[in-house]
Formats: sequence, C-alpha cells, structure tokens
Amino acid sequence: MPHELHLTGDSEADQLLSKDPFALLTGMLLDQQIAMEIAFIGPKKISDRMGGFSVTKIAETKLDEFVELCVTKPAIHRYGGSMGRRVHALAQYIVEHYDGKTDKIWKQDKPDGAEVLKRLKALPGYGEQKAKIFLALLGKQLGVRPAGWREAAGAYGEEDSRRSIADVTSSESLAEVRSFKKAAKAVAKG
Repeated sequence: MPHELHLTGDSEADQLLSKDPFALLTGMLLDQQIAMEIAFIGPKKISDRMGGFSVTKIAETKLDEFVELCVTKPAIHRYGGSMGRRVHALAQYIVEHYDGKTDKIWKQDKPDGAEVLKRLKALPGYGEQKAKIFLALLGKQLGVRPAGWREAAGAYGEEDSRRSIADVTSSESLAEVRSFKKAAKAVAKG
C-alpha cells in the first residue's frame, strides 16, 4: 500500500494505516459510535501495547488477553471489550481465509469490484455499509480500483463526494465529511 493516508491527524497512526492493510481494515471495523479519527487511531493503540501490529499475533493471542489489552485505558474504543472481541475475530478470519495477508481480499484471483465487496461483507463485523465505505477508501485513496469498484461502492464511490472516511484526506475534508454526516442525520430524524 504505497499511498500515504491522512485519516487521523496523528502521523504515526496514519503511517501504520498506510503501510498495513490489516491496520486499515481494523480502523474501519472500529469506525462506529465514535469519531472517525479516533476509530482509526485504534490500531496504533494496539500496536503500542503489543510491541508492533501483526494480524497473526492478534489472532494467536488468547481472547481474554487481547480484550484486556483493548480495554486498558485509553481503550481502543468506547466499547473496548466488544470491539476487542471483534478485532480478534477479524484477525482470526484473515489468518484462516487469507493466510494472514489482508490484501488478498482485493488481490486474490483479480476480483472485480462486486467480488471485493462480497469478500468485505463476509468479514466479521462488516456489513453492507462498512464494506462499501472500505471499498471506496481502497479506490479513492489507495489506487485499488478493480473493474466496477465505484458502482459496487455505491454513493461512497462517487467522485468528489464528502460522505465518509473514504473522502478524508486532510483536516478540511474531515470537517466537510462531518458536516455531511450531520446534515444526513438531521434529514433522517425528520
């Protein structure tokens, strides 16, 4: 993953997200019910506590030990225990299904956008929306653009949109995404 991400405002956290596909996948997993940039700092917190970030090491750590690491203050998430279990399950899934190589999700057998979306939706803790946002993040910021990726990502794949973490490249774009989300919530509330 040669592209440099700017999702958190923390250069070390962004560097980890930029170089480690599982860290990025984990940040996306954590992106719910807390601020986006805080969610994506979660992998750095895990890395700091484990002496490095490794999908294999996470998967092989006893669940109780890993959860304890995740809830230690400052916790990786507002709901550190449940999210720690989800991260652990995600790591085990990547090890079991992709030999610990996260990027096989979008590289193995040269999948099209619909297949990448299907693979993302199969991940523990990933549903339709999270999978579409991650696919858009891959396409917009990391140059991972299998045929039909924009269509598979739906509105999140739209060029020049400001609707999700896939569109965050600076503090300015983060503010624009926040504004979009706030307006969308207001419309949804009616």
